[in-house]
Amino acid sequence: MPSTAIVWLRRDLRVHDHPPLAAALAAHDQVVPAFVLDPALLHGRFASAPRTAFLLDCLRELEAALRERGGGLVVRHGAPERELPALARDAGATAVYWASDATPYALARDRRVREALRRAGVEAIRGPGNFVADVGRARTKGGKPFTVFTPFHHAWSALERRPLLPAPSRLPALPRGLDRGALPSLAQLGLGGGDALAAPAVQAGEAAARDAFAAWLAGDLAAYGDRHDRLAVGSSRLSPHLRFGTLSPREVEERAQRHGGAGAAAFTRQLAWRDFFAHVLLHHPGNRLHEHQQPMRALAWDDDAALLAAWQDGRTGYPLVDAGMRELRASGWMHNRARLVVGSFLTKDLQLDWRAGEAWFMRWLLDGDVAQNNGNWQWIALVGVDPAPAFRRLLNPTLQQRRHDPDGAYVRRWVPELRGVPDERLAEPWRMSEAEQAAAGCVVGRDYPAPVVDHAHERRRALERYRAASAARAT
Repeated sequence: MPSTAIVWLRRDLRVHDHPPLAAALAAHDQVVPAFVLDPALLHGRFASAPRTAFLLDCLRELEAALRERGGGLVVRHGAPERELPALARDAGATAVYWASDATPYALARDRRVREALRRAGVEAIRGPGNFVADVGRARTKGGKPFTVFTPFHHAWSALERRPLLPAPSRLPALPRGLDRGALPSLAQLGLGGGDALAAPAVQAGEAAARDAFAAWLAGDLAAYGDRHDRLAVGSSRLSPHLRFGTLSPREVEERAQRHGGAGAAAFTRQLAWRDFFAHVLLHHPGNRLHEHQQPMRALAWDDDAALLAAWQDGRTGYPLVDAGMRELRASGWMHNRARLVVGSFLTKDLQLDWRAGEAWFMRWLLDGDVAQNNGNWQWIALVGVDPAPAFRRLLNPTLQQRRHDPDGAYVRRWVPELRGVPDERLAEPWRMSEAEQAAAGCVVGRDYPAPVVDHAHERRRALERYRAASAARAT
């Protein structure tokens, strides 16, 4: 009898360089690609209508790509530990393949699925596919996990890389009579509220991802090392595709390295950061709820709903902060330099809990990923791994704007009420005279908010708070 396997797709929504799919095709006559819409994720702590809409679009394109090759996609809705054994029974499958992940939820879910499959007599086979390298293998010389990026990067660079895999030209047909299910709409999932994006940053799906990556390799990659902090340019915008696996991280690394040059080296270093934060959460799962640095758990955060709302809405009176937050709400994405600035502003200018920022980002980001988001928020809040003195990550939004958006192109795009403000006043519009405000068509306090806090005052206050926490650590 022909043997059948299921390939359980999660965040590897592609046909190119897909290790679980390739392994299943090599060992079985029939292969059933399947996606399980998990209510625990769709409606969980970090539910997101924009990201779910992007997911559904990726799945629709993947379904078409599988059909073009003779196969198809099976969709189920429910707990994976219930749906996958039932699908294996219906398909006559003896094995389920999937790519391993690193988050606490993924690990707990996979344990439940393995146990359910074992009880059903179905083999569970995990493999690579979601990261450049095996994030569980990197170790210090003492055999411990890393908590500082630079030594991790050295070890990560030396890890073995698997070979790239071609996309299959043909796929076996799905078993006859198997219910394929159907992809729902966002409204059918109960996520059709008011969180739609006005201008999504990227187009969903593998075809768009590969086109964008090819254009990046041929164009801006060479200058990435020099321009990656420039807010109006300099970013690949590939992060949503890496998040959902419409691009293989391993393929991105190899093709960038093949391109060569300083830009490629700087770009692949960012891929190492992605693997680093997955490595950290894999070995420190408690970070998802509390600060990695135990003394910092005593930091007393302010609780000011009005200031939080001003930050969320891009109404702080600091143009770069507001531009970043408005870009997020409109496009589901934000330039990395802007993420650092708005993160520093929330935690050190507004003195608000980093977890409020983490949750807001996860609500809107197309590339919202628990490990990356948590790691980056703890990094900028100075409570996580890879620690640094407080003053090094206490970013002045005015200086950051002048340095990384010198011509104001980024700020003027996302904060249109400032378009008439001259360059020399754009970073601090509140310093314009009444005559200058009238000439610019922007009256501060009416057309654009006055600053909600004084940066110099809040900087001193933040340094004192972190100094007190550090002193507590030393005692």
